Amino acid sequence: MFHLSFGHSFAELVALILLPGLAFYLLNRKKASARRSEEDAGTGAPGSMPTPTEANSDGSSPSPTATTSGGFSSSSTETQSGGCSSSPTEINNGASSSSPTETNNGACSSLTATTGNRYEVFLSFRGPDTRYGFTDHLYHGLLNAGIDTFRDDDELCQGQDIRPALVAAITDSKILIPVFSESYGTSDWCLDELVQMMERKNNNGQIVLPVFYKVKPYDVGHQNGRFGDAFLEREGRLLKRGFDPTILENRKKALLEVSTLSGYEVDGYEANLVKSIVRNVLSELKRKFELDISENLVGIDSHVNHVMERVSKSRATLFVGIHGMGGIGKTTLAKVIYNKLSNQFEHRSFLADIRESWKRNGVHYLRNQLIYDILKRENEVHSENEGTKFISSKFKGKKVLVLLDDVDDVVRVKCLAGKRDWFSSGSMIIITTGNEKILKEVGVDYAYKHEEMDNDQALILFSQHAFRRHPPPRKFKDLTHEAVFIIGGLPLSLEVLGSLLCGEELALWRGTIDKLKKVPPKKVREKLRISYDVLEDEQKQIFLDIACFFISTDRRTASYMWDACRFFPGEGIEVLRFMSLIKIDDDHKLRMHDQLRDLGREIVREENQWPKNRSRLWDSEEIGKVLKQNKGTEKIQAIYPSKSSSEGSCKIATRDGAIYTDKQFKKLTRLRFLHMMEGAHLRGDVKDSVDELKWLQWENCPTNFEVDNFHATELVVLELPHSKINEAWEGWSSFKQIDSSIGGMKALLRFELRARESLTKLPAQIGELKALEQLLLNNTRVLSPLPESIVSLPKLEILDISCTSIKKLPNDIGRPRRLRVLRASHCENMEVEMP
Repeated sequence: MFHLSFGHSFAELVALILLPGLAFYLLNRKKASARRSEEDAGTGAPGSMPTPTEANSDGSSPSPTATTSGGFSSSSTETQSGGCSSSPTEINNGASSSSPTETNNGACSSLTATTGNRYEVFLSFRGPDTRYGFTDHLYHGLLNAGIDTFRDDDELCQGQDIRPALVAAITDSKILIPVFSESYGTSDWCLDELVQMMERKNNNGQIVLPVFYKVKPYDVGHQNGRFGDAFLEREGRLLKRGFDPTILENRKKALLEVSTLSGYEVDGYEANLVKSIVRNVLSELKRKFELDISENLVGIDSHVNHVMERVSKSRATLFVGIHGMGGIGKTTLAKVIYNKLSNQFEHRSFLADIRESWKRNGVHYLRNQLIYDILKRENEVHSENEGTKFISSKFKGKKVLVLLDDVDDVVRVKCLAGKRDWFSSGSMIIITTGNEKILKEVGVDYAYKHEEMDNDQALILFSQHAFRRHPPPRKFKDLTHEAVFIIGGLPLSLEVLGSLLCGEELALWRGTIDKLKKVPPKKVREKLRISYDVLEDEQKQIFLDIACFFISTDRRTASYMWDACRFFPGEGIEVLRFMSLIKIDDDHKLRMHDQLRDLGREIVREENQWPKNRSRLWDSEEIGKVLKQNKGTEKIQAIYPSKSSSEGSCKIATRDGAIYTDKQFKKLTRLRFLHMMEGAHLRGDVKDSVDELKWLQWENCPTNFEVDNFHATELVVLELPHSKINEAWEGWSSFKQIDSSIGGMKALLRFELRARESLTKLPAQIGELKALEQLLLNNTRVLSPLPESIVSLPKLEILDISCTSIKKLPNDIGRPRRLRVLRASHCENMEVEMP
């Protein structure tokens, strides 16, 4: 009883001490809450806003043009709560704004100091519209994925000037996400944050990822609809009260610019959209860890030093080989060495992925690329003997640095860099291969075996892709060590499987590790397939298309077909990149590691033992057998023959003049992509055979188009490179939907007529292609004039008339509102200035 009595008395004593402070604290919280509710109500509708100016202590009005150093307008004291935050001069208990070290919230004392290092994403939103709904879900989705996110109504402290903290948070966040809602444009804070965000995007390269919550991007950019009504009504009141019009114009400019960015529209299932945004953010944040040439490569220095010690001091022509298993990082190592040595050489060439490029394009393509890199001369060789003679004679006086990447046959080396005396002394030829025997046959001066990572390096690389940091979070530490132990030291597997687990819950980690345990240690592709298996069906289709056909293809072109097939390429490509299954160059070219490429092709081969029953055909010999023996089936969706060569020879089997008939295409009723062999002819009635065709490539297409009922009404991409056709080409009449002209191709998005030697003019009906986005006419040297109807193309974005004979552009060439790229270099006959 004594102890109980003492405890009760002690509690009373503590209560007497603490209650006044607690009451004071709760009272302030209640006042702040009431103040926020009042602000939400006061700014939620344009008609209920308080006056934008407030009398100073002397009774005068503050200057309407006053701004802070951070760019935030302080001309209006309309309070903006939540996301676009509360008043910057909020008073604490009747006193002036307290310093950051005197606020009620102890965490506030270090806010300003830590903002720059702490946040990866900055969220800007209109509190009354989305604080308790979509933005809250997005905020917690980002946090749950381990993304440090700034949300100002949570992060900013009451009783201090928030502007410096906001500016710092925007400046130092890698990704900036404005969430546009109907009343976003009625908030000074929101609009000033947006101006800051667009400035950071344009000046610092930060990523702005807009989200349009139940408003349209066009309405935001042009102040239309309900968004525009609210914005313009408030703008009118501000102007009447002397608000600085320059600030308003800057806000409008920011709204217009952000509306053109790729973002998200919220008008449906929000949970899935939140997942998509989180995945996109993670993808952007982890890009710097991709296994390309970057400053974040793990454990590569020792390998580079080993090779450099052996080669850097030699004055003789050296052949250096790097070999090892697939996915070990041979190409990455070779690139780093190439970059370190490049300043010592005036003439350099990097021939990437020779194994695939040789099969797809042939030896002449690679030789001409090598010649162009060294001598800047185009299309010099067209035969085996000519190529060998040219390279061996023209390079003799050149000290060159050449990287031959992914060589799978000694013949490839002999055709491209056959002997040391082809080059000047001091030259270096670097070869990467998975087959050490090739290096012995070449007789390299130094061969380096690239080994797997040790456990410490593997942990760092895996953690970078799984968490974007090392060491891993405490709750994932044991699972991370277990995963790395099972995966081993292969960089590709560590990258792909780490990316698969990035942002995922513990349950998925355990399930994936259980699957990995069942895969034999050396079965790399089976480990990689775990990532493929979790993809949605549309994403799998895109992955397989890239693996079979579209490595080094512009993703924008391929996306036209995928979009027409309802594969949703925007999200699909984003997912594949996030999972490290593909990479995208700065020039939009799709890239894929050869191990992943081989995995994709293996998956297609597993569809059926007979090529005729597979979805995709890429091997020329298999395609020839299927077509010539009339064995095509409705299973085949895409055909892209490679220019494969016979083993042990530089010669490419000629395909020119091959004749195909309607019988060979009769059963190909699901064909969506067709690359006709170079110079091939097609004859007969192809009714029902091309109804699903979305993309047609036909190199050296013949002028005598002998095809009936070629009703490719769903065609979105037509490519006819190096074809001697003109406006009278018989084929135009077959691509009809409304009439017999090209104007009937209402779905055509990209029209490429490059290098047309005999094309002198385009039909006027080109102006009827209302969906056309790209018109590429470069190197069509005798083309002139450009039809006036081109100004009627409402969606035209890119027009390329470089190296043509066009004398003038239509006066109204600026009419297409979406036109953003106009290339007109080397138009030597241009008579007048640009309109």
